[in-house]
Amino acid sequence: MNEYAYKVTAAGRINIIGEHVDYCGGKVFPAALTLTNTVYVRPNGTNQINLSWTTLPDKVTLDLDKLESYQDLKYGNYQAGSALMWKRAGHKLVGCDMLQDCKVPFGSGLSSSAAMEVSTIAALAVVAGEEVDPVEIALLAQKAEREYTGVNCGIMDQYASACGKKDMAMLLDCKELTCSYVPLELGEYALVIANTNKPHSLVVSKYNERRAECEEALAILQEKLPITCLAELKKEDLETHKHLLREIVYTRVSHVVEECERVNQAVQAMQAGDIPLLGKLLNASHASLKNKYEVTGIELDTLAESAQRQGACMGSRMIGGGFGGCTISIVKQECVEEFKKIVSKEYEDVIGYAPTFYEAGIGDGITVTKL
Repeated sequence: MNEYAYKVTAAGRINIIGEHVDYCGGKVFPAALTLTNTVYVRPNGTNQINLSWTTLPDKVTLDLDKLESYQDLKYGNYQAGSALMWKRAGHKLVGCDMLQDCKVPFGSGLSSSAAMEVSTIAALAVVAGEEVDPVEIALLAQKAEREYTGVNCGIMDQYASACGKKDMAMLLDCKELTCSYVPLELGEYALVIANTNKPHSLVVSKYNERRAECEEALAILQEKLPITCLAELKKEDLETHKHLLREIVYTRVSHVVEECERVNQAVQAMQAGDIPLLGKLLNASHASLKNKYEVTGIELDTLAESAQRQGACMGSRMIGGGFGGCTISIVKQECVEEFKKIVSKEYEDVIGYAPTFYEAGIGDGITVTKL
């Protein structure tokens, strides 16, 4: 890769707890992974971005004056949207060659899209000689996902991808955009990531439908309560005003309110080294996502519930948007291989194909290396 000028990375992410609350202004508890999207980049003196991939034979050229017109590309739409948002924010956009190398599995719920968007914008900043501001890059990457690819996402994925720190979980307040770092210390336990291998696409899933249900609830409740987002809603206030909401909308909101509380409890549990309590909170989160928010499906339920039955597992839940993707489990380190074997067999017996397990540490967000 010596012919390139810079190597820029951004991370995939897990979310320990706090699912489907980021767009409700809640606090979430993500961590950046050592699985990254890497962009090798060099200026090329033209008015074009030339894209290539280590994992695809495709080559795509984006005209800097026509970035609006690439939304339907099979490959390159995330990069085009990212470049457009960088340009619209008033930054210098220069022609360059980009080689993209993504180690975050696609459709896994580990935020491959955020890693691509964040690393692309960071690479554009570096090659233009501009400052790499991780928070601004995260916000522009979120804009690309929302306005360009049509996923009405919250800020968590892009923020964790850009601002993560090695061996740290992030308590991110999605309303205030403030973040504190908590050492991710699990003692004798390990985080095990398992992929259902059922591809999911947030664009075609019920993700936007869930957001609309939450927005409907907020509009109704704001007529009675001084709240700016659902995360500010107290449980007793929800119960007092539940008659105003359609039953299904009430059920969705009760997940949000309870999940926000679970995040606070999980942070305290981790700080106290109470891993069994942390595990119980993960199990409760999965049950709520299954029964109240209805975003799991047979693959995620089979994987999480098989994990929960293993004595060496403290807790397991789906992560990401749902309808496929991954689970995380907290497992005794000495039992990890046996855990994988049993869960894999039980999953394959029900679903018909095996899950994939990932070895990933907790890493940094954006990194820039001069080559």
